[in-house]
Formats: sequence, C-alpha cells, structure tokens
Amino acid sequence: MTDSAVRVRFCPSPTGNPHVGMVRTALFNWAFARHTGGTFVFRIEDTDSARDSEESYEALLAALRWLGLTWDEGPEVGGPYGPYRQSVRMRDGVYADVAQRLLDGGFAYHCYCSPDELDARREQAMAEKRAPGYDGHCRALSEDQVAAFRAEGREPVVRFRMPDTDWTWDDLVRGPITFAADQVPDFVLVRANGEPLYTLVNPVDDALMRITHVLRGEDLLSSTPRQLALYGALAEIGVSDGTTPRFGHLPYVMGEGNRKLSKRDPESSFQMYRDEGYLPEGLLNYLALLGWSMGEDREFFSKEEMAEAFTLERVSQNPARFDLKKCKAINGDWIRTLDPADLGTRIVPYLAAADVVSEPITDEQQRVISAAVPLIQERLETLGQAVGMVGFLLVPEDRFRVDEADAAAVLTAEATPVLEAAVAALEAVEPWDAAAIEQSLRAALIDGLGLKPKVAFGPVRVAVSGRRVSPPLFESLEILGREKALVRLRGALD
Repeated sequence: MTDSAVRVRFCPSPTGNPHVGMVRTALFNWAFARHTGGTFVFRIEDTDSARDSEESYEALLAALRWLGLTWDEGPEVGGPYGPYRQSVRMRDGVYADVAQRLLDGGFAYHCYCSPDELDARREQAMAEKRAPGYDGHCRALSEDQVAAFRAEGREPVVRFRMPDTDWTWDDLVRGPITFAADQVPDFVLVRANGEPLYTLVNPVDDALMRITHVLRGEDLLSSTPRQLALYGALAEIGVSDGTTPRFGHLPYVMGEGNRKLSKRDPESSFQMYRDEGYLPEGLLNYLALLGWSMGEDREFFSKEEMAEAFTLERVSQNPARFDLKKCKAINGDWIRTLDPADLGTRIVPYLAAADVVSEPITDEQQRVISAAVPLIQERLETLGQAVGMVGFLLVPEDRFRVDEADAAAVLTAEATPVLEAAVAALEAVEPWDAAAIEQSLRAALIDGLGLKPKVAFGPVRVAVSGRRVSPPLFESLEILGREKALVRLRGALD
C-alpha cells in the first residue's frame, strides 16, 4: 500500500469532557496521516443514547479546533463516506441492514439467554476452570426452542459467531500478537432493543470508510481478534472491499501510583488545561512525548515538526507516565517563544474572566498589559498565572486588596518608617520611570535608613502589589503610576 492510500480515524464517543489520553490518540493519528500524506478521518461514535450528549459532541469539535488538529473528513467538513456521526447512520438503517446480512449469511445468530442464565453459566465455567466467556448455548437452536423462548416474551440479542481459529496479527507497535480461539468467545453485536453496539458499528464504519490503519489505546487490544473476524465476515457479505486495517496499539498513559490515568484524575481533564492557560502548542508537545520520541533527546518541537518526523517505529511499547510538572515546564518554554504582543493578546481572556479588565479592554488597559508582559514572560508557566502577576496593575483601586498573610508578615510596625520614607521619596521622583524610581528608593531606604534591600523593598512591594511576590518592583511602579502608587503606600500606612 502506498503512503497516499493511508486512511486513519479518530473516533471518540461524546460522553463527558475530553481527556488527555483521547487527545494523545488524536495527535498520533493526525501526525501519522500528515507524515504519510494520508487522510485523517474524524468520526463521532454516538450510538449510546444513554451516555452521549450534544454538549460533549460540541466540546470534542472545539477541542480539536483549539489544538489545530484539522481533519480531512468528518463533521463540518464532510467527505465521500459520510455521514460521520454514527447516530445519523443508525437512523439511516446502515447497521440494522448489516446485522441482518450477517444473520442471513450465518455469521451471526439470535441469542435468547437471559442475564441471570449468562451469569450462572459463567460462574459454573470459572468453578470448573474453563474460559468464562459465552459458551455458544444459542448457536444452533431448533425452531421449537426459538418458539418457546418467544412465547416467554424473550427478545434476543444478535451475537457474532466467532470462527474456531487462533488469531494472529503483526501489531504496528507491539509486533506479532496471537490470541487463542478459546480466548475470543461469541460476542453481542446488537442489543435486544435493536440498538447496535460498538462491536458492530466501529468495524462497519471502518470498512465503509476504507480505513487502512487503526492506531488506538492498548486497553482495546483484546478486542482486535473480534474486529478481525468481523472484517472477514463483512467482506464475505459484500459490505467491504476486503481491506483489513493494520492495527497499532499505543501505550497506556499512567497517572499517580503507577496506575492508568483515568477520567477521575484531575490531570486527565482536557478542559483543565484550557482553563488554566496552557497553550495548544505546549500541551501537544508534551502529549507527543507520552509514548513517542523525536530522537536525539529532543523534547521541544511543534506539531508540524512532529508530523514530519513521526514514524510508528518510534512509538514505545512501555507505559508512559504523565508528569504534570514537566507538562507545565514545557508549556512555559512555549510561552517564552511567543512574541510579546501575541502573549499580551492571549492573556486577556484570563484577565477578563478574573474581572480585572473590561471586555473589550480599554486603551489604558492595553497600555498596561503591553508594558507588563515583558516583565512576566520569563516567569509564566501558564497564561492563567498572569492574573496573579499583573492583576494589581489593572484592578480598580476600590477593589485592590493586600493578601492578609503577606500583610501580617511584612506590613508590621517595623515597616512604618520604611513606608513613610518611600512616600516622601516617590513624591519627588522626576521623571517617573524605573531608573529614577530605583535611584530614589535606594537613596531613601538603603542609604538613608541603612536597610538591606529585602527589608527595604519588601514593605513597598506588598503595599503596591498586594503580595510578597510580584514582577520587578521598579518597573511595576512605573507602570502603576505615581498617583496609584502613593495611594496604596498611604493606605498601607493607614
């Protein structure tokens, strides 16, 4: 198969908020498609009416748009194999038709076993040390047995008839893998209420959409033999052209305690990264490192550079541990690459959300932001941190507050002469710029009062910024302006 024939898909279910493991899978599929010049298909698997939601669907689209993972076929884009939402395909009768053709061809059968009967036979099999999967009880029912079940009011599921053969494939990440026949029992394709399951709709859509490569999480590895068997059956009944996708199973992403990162872990929430102000460039850069290597110990690169270098040979078989500190550090590196004007634009939504600037921002607020960005760019690890660093420069005076703990530690009785001297010095500063402010305060507090810099400038910093940690003091005072600086210093004295 030529590279131009490569067709991969990202097919999440719209349940809950997107998580970073899902985004990692999307990234690897996107990079593989871009590297090979193939097609990246975005498909929504929303046949679970009890769990899927339109809100989650919109969140998925927004996530991929924000990340810049553009898709070649899918929602909003279209394509030759649409529709790309399974709920629409289900309403069109696609899956019901395929299920009936599988039944007619002898590849599937109706199963009338009740949940209690299945549980009882499963427990018996385990007690007898046999495989606990479905035992084929309904594989060859007589007409009388079917009539008896129907007389009881039982509604059957549709179950796939697994061939009695071992299953081997050459995994693109893990190499040759074999499952014995007794490890892969017959499985359900359609619920008794007629609702198709993932086990049917996923392979059917892969076949109809001509998918050539399936890159997905390691947790789905055990379902691969079932899909291989179903692909064969779909070819026999004329649903597919006989193409069987090649599979590659991506390593687990592990969280704390060396366990798989789950939706319950805070760091797994994709929305958390947007809320806290991670850049899409930084988040994708870090996620690329979870199971893949650029080589040459290189850890800082764009998604375009990743796509250019991406090969499946560099995907690891070993689990990757999610390290939030490293993710944040890489994001900080990306922040430092931004043009200051771009960074200023990106922090505005976070300042607006904290209600320290208006929407839209005023010319004066823009001036302050533009002047402050160079002071904080080297210190930021997330965009959201800008609120704590520059909020004091923007907040109206009637809402300015000094942190109580910092005030208790620094604005003590011993700080009174420091603040008094600072007020007197700053009243006379000309011109009002960082150099003149620094010279005046050093003369008044260090030379005049004989204080060490930390003791001299600490009370001034807390009084004007509200915190013991702030951007450079003298530059901050210049941006704040003489009037506001003196108001805050006198307020601290009061």
